[in-house]
Amino acid sequence: MKSSTSKWLCTLLLAAGFLAGNVYAQAPAKAPATAPAGAAGTLTLSPVDETAKPPVPALPAGSTAAPGWNQPPKWDSVQEVPQYASIPGVEKNVLQQQTGQWWRTVRNGPVTFYGGIVLLVVPALLLVFFVIKGPIKLHDKLSGRLVERFNSAERVTHWTMAISFVALALTGIIILFGKYILLPAIGAPAFSWITVIGKNIHNFVGPLFIFSLVAMFVLYVKDNFMTAQDIKWLTTFGGALGGGHVPAGRFNGGEKVWFWLSIVVLGAIVGVSGVIMLFPNWDTGRTLMAEANLFHAVVAMGFVAASFGHMYIGTIGTEGASQGMMTGYSDETWAKEHHGLWLEEVKAGKRPEKMASASAQPAAGDD
Repeated sequence: MKSSTSKWLCTLLLAAGFLAGNVYAQAPAKAPATAPAGAAGTLTLSPVDETAKPPVPALPAGSTAAPGWNQPPKWDSVQEVPQYASIPGVEKNVLQQQTGQWWRTVRNGPVTFYGGIVLLVVPALLLVFFVIKGPIKLHDKLSGRLVERFNSAERVTHWTMAISFVALALTGIIILFGKYILLPAIGAPAFSWITVIGKNIHNFVGPLFIFSLVAMFVLYVKDNFMTAQDIKWLTTFGGALGGGHVPAGRFNGGEKVWFWLSIVVLGAIVGVSGVIMLFPNWDTGRTLMAEANLFHAVVAMGFVAASFGHMYIGTIGTEGASQGMMTGYSDETWAKEHHGLWLEEVKAGKRPEKMASASAQPAAGDD
C-alpha cells in the first residue's frame, strides 16, 4: 500500500515540475542592460537613407502594371455616351439608354390612366344619349323599293377592316390594360397565355388591317370629297341642331369627316407606327421604337373611342342604317331622308348604283 502511494506522489511531483518548467520557458526574457555608448563589443545601427534608393521608372500610358488599370468607368460617364462595339448597327454602341425608363413612366402613367378614362367615358355618354334620345327614326313608312347602297367589293372591304379593327382593339386593350384588369382576376398563368395569344393575333392581323385601309381609301375616296353642302350639313349636324333637314349626297358631312379622320389620319399613324414595331431589324433605334409604341397606343385609343360613335350611328343610333352594309341595299324611304341628293342622282342615271324592288333584290355576291 505504501509503495503504491509513493508511486503516485512521485508521478505528481514530476508532472508539477514539468509544468513549472514550461511556464518558465514561455515567460518573456528580461531586457538586457543598455551598454554605454562606445562600449566594446556593442553594435550600432545607423538609419537607412531612403533617398539613396534608385528611382522607380515611370510606367508607360495604358500599362497593365499600373494599379487600377482594369477598373470599369462609372455608370454616369457611359450611360448614353457611345462606346466601342464590335457589332455594327444603330445604338449597338450605347451601354445604357434612358428612353426605356421614360417610355415605361409615360406608358404606365398618363397613357393608361387617361386612355382608360376615354375608353370608358365615350361609350357611357353614347349609352346615356341613346337612353334619352333613342334612335333616329324614319318619318315615313318603308316603300318596299330598294336602292343599291354598297356593292360586294365595298362591303367585303368594309367588313374586313371592321373585323380586323375589332380584333386589334380587343388584343390591344389586353396588352395595355390586361395587368390591371385580367391579371388580378384570372391569375398569372392564364393571363400569360391570353396575352401571348393576343399579342400574336395583334401582330398578324395588323398587316391585314393596313391592307384593308388602303383598299377602303381606293374604293371610297371618290365619294368623300367635301362640298359646300357638306359644310352646311356639318354646321347644323344634318338639321339636328336647327335650320331644318339638310340633304346629303352618298355620304354626308359627318361620314366624310369620319372617312378622312379614320382612314387617312388615324389609320396612317397606327399603320406606320405598327410597322415600325413589327420590324425592329430595320435598324430602328430604341428611341424610335419607344416613341412609335407610345404614338401607336395613344392614337389607337383615340381611334377606338371615335369608332364607338361610328358604330353607334351605323347600328342602333339610326333606324335602317345597318341594312345597306349588311345586304348592300337600303329602302328608298331611308335613302330619301338621309341621302336625298344621292338618291336623285341614282334615279337620274348619274350614278352606277341601281334601283330594285324588294322581290328583285339579288343575293349577296350577285352584284
